[in-house]
Amino acid sequence: MAAYVIAEVEVTDPAAYEEYRKKVPATIAQYGGKYLARGGATETKEGGWAPERLVVLEFPSMEQARRWYHSPEYAPALALRIRAARSKLLLVEGAPA
Repeated sequence: MAAYVIAEVEVTDPAAYEEYRKKVPATIAQYGGKYLARGGATETKEGGWAPERLVVLEFPSMEQARRWYHSPEYAPALALRIRAARSKLLLVEGAPA
């Protein structure tokens, strides 16, 4: 069953975040993930939620999403993101087919 990584990101250091953006795609692909949304336009409909940047990733399973997030390949990029942005991130299990 697919799993999703959903992140709300407020960039605080654009130069460092740009470096993060360059490092991350290869790590996502290595764990079978892909981008579904990457900072495109958002339109708030309910609740007053207005994220500056929203990212949605899809992985083949919750286990693969966890493996990517905790992987040694992603660790340097994660440290960079933590320095360059304030984020809220969660993993969500997809619905059964």
